[in-house]
Amino acid sequence: MGDELLDGLDRHTPLGERALSKLRWRCRRGLLENDLFIERFFNRHAPDLTVGQARGMYVLMDLSDNDLMDLLLKRKPLESEMATEEVSEVLSMLMA
Repeated sequence: MGDELLDGLDRHTPLGERALSKLRWRCRRGLLENDLFIERFFNRHAPDLTVGQARGMYVLMDLSDNDLMDLLLKRKPLESEMATEEVSEVLSMLMA
């Protein structure tokens, strides 16, 4: 899970260009609707993303397309074991 470029970094550290590029690649989805949410997220937030937000995004990208879509459309709540500050923050940013 995640990216070794993020290991050992403070969650508030700005995300570097290489780590951002890897995150964008990892966020490619098979479901167009998810891609639209993710594209809008990167268009709005890419320049200001932090290591913590990238970690949260990696957790969300481990979900199946349907489970991610259910979260984005608020059809299901975020499961308690995933509900870290980082994941919750990114999910809110994706849905804004």
